[in-house]
Amino acid sequence: MYMEIGCFVSCLSGWILVCSTLPTEYWTFSEVGSIVLTTSNYYSNLWRDCISDTTGVSDCKDYPSMLALPAFLHACRALAVCSVITGFFAGVLTLVGMKCTKIGGSEIANSRVTFAGGITYLVSGFCGMITYSWWGNRVVSEFLDPNFRAQKFELGAAVFIGWGGSTLLIGGGAVLSFFSGKEGLRSTSQKSPRRPATYATARTRRTYMLPPSSSRVTLVPPLFYEGRSSRKSRATRATTKTSRTFSRDDFV
Repeated sequence: MYMEIGCFVSCLSGWILVCSTLPTEYWTFSEVGSIVLTTSNYYSNLWRDCISDTTGVSDCKDYPSMLALPAFLHACRALAVCSVITGFFAGVLTLVGMKCTKIGGSEIANSRVTFAGGITYLVSGFCGMITYSWWGNRVVSEFLDPNFRAQKFELGAAVFIGWGGSTLLIGGGAVLSFFSGKEGLRSTSQKSPRRPATYATARTRRTYMLPPSSSRVTLVPPLFYEGRSSRKSRATRATTKTSRTFSRDDFV
């Protein structure tokens, strides 16, 4: 139970950090100007470009056309939104399946629900990690490219916050999935116990054989019929011996 609570708190903290990066403008930033009074700061995120100067005046402008944006930006937007949505549903599943909440049914059902929540947390963490890593790789490659003539940017604080939140989501989801899956999927991995084969004794001494394909088999004690038949045979031989008559010729 304490392990589940710790993993849930870790994943919830990571999801909050990922959500906080979406409205933040500081995904990339750049400074232009060598004089303090004329320095301008450019920063942007997935949705808008902003500029501010040393006088405190700032202005932000949304991207004018959605269809004119590159495919890279569309993919980053989709992955970031998927990370937030899957993290929300993962939190709901984990709350339902945790042992301390007692909302679900049996322990196996709760473990399976918690396992589903852990897998969803993993999906959320990987979507966020792909988003921030892809964005950071593009910014770094443009900054280090000597042939890139446009304005160069650097990594903003939102990317590092997103990396930290995605790491918490992946770590908490992995531990939660491992332990809950080990408990919840244990019953399905075990095979149903087989019924032991029924053995019956044959009418021969100390010989055992499997029963035929009939539905019922009558167990017979060993040597029961054999002992009865042997006693009958001995009695018959005794009577024949005692009942034999001798003639005079035989006596002679």
